[in-house]
Amino acid sequence: MTNAVHVTAGILIPFLGTSLGAACVFFMKGSMRENVQKSLTGFAAGVMVAASVWSLLIPAIDLAAHYGRGAVVPSVAGFWLGILFLLLLDHAIPHLHQFSEEAEGPRSRLARTTMMVLAVTIHNVPEGMAVGVVYAGLLAGTANITPMSALALAVGIAIQNFPEGAIISMPLHAEGQSKWKAFAGGVLSGAVEPLGAAGTLLAIGLVVPAMPYLLSFAAGAMIYVVVEELIPEMSQPPHSDYGTLSFALGFSVMMALDVVLG
Repeated sequence: MTNAVHVTAGILIPFLGTSLGAACVFFMKGSMRENVQKSLTGFAAGVMVAASVWSLLIPAIDLAAHYGRGAVVPSVAGFWLGILFLLLLDHAIPHLHQFSEEAEGPRSRLARTTMMVLAVTIHNVPEGMAVGVVYAGLLAGTANITPMSALALAVGIAIQNFPEGAIISMPLHAEGQSKWKAFAGGVLSGAVEPLGAAGTLLAIGLVVPAMPYLLSFAAGAMIYVVVEELIPEMSQPPHSDYGTLSFALGFSVMMALDVVLG
């Protein structure tokens, strides 16, 4: 399989995961049970944390090994830039998190359903960048990234995108949207990922020299999403262990994927 085919598949696999999850609206009746939503959110959080460590931060540190003890500097700097970038998006874009009645960001007259889609879209930005940066490294051939390790990241993100698609489309339908409109909302929330990945690849000449910074940037952005959004959602009262156990499962699955495929 050529690198071009690997890259095309890698960009589309996460988007496919979101679309398949959104399609659950056609097969499941009523709204999703709260414990199921917490479990899916916890699973997504676990995948994102594991991907941030094994697929992004560790490779970023390895790439900067020639700095000696300073190898950690690009990773720490990129990580904080990712945190601050998502913080900026969080305050600049009106959005509404799951289980929340109060919108965040600037005041707007956007519909509740639109702001729910925007909330997921915001945290899909770093995932798209992560895929784009990893595949840019694969194409450049200078980042010690193999086709299978890049595929592990793409598959891991696709797995956690599946519940995200369902978490968007099913509540939209429960709030009165038709099944097709709810499905479109779920799909639309994931469209930013292939666009972000493709944009990163187009700038490959600029990306490769800054690879340690960009890998850790994507990690920081994903960790921000997990801590600011996913963990609070999976911990909503009434208390249960579903979210925590699902987090551990998602972490284990992504870790195994990276070790086996990487």
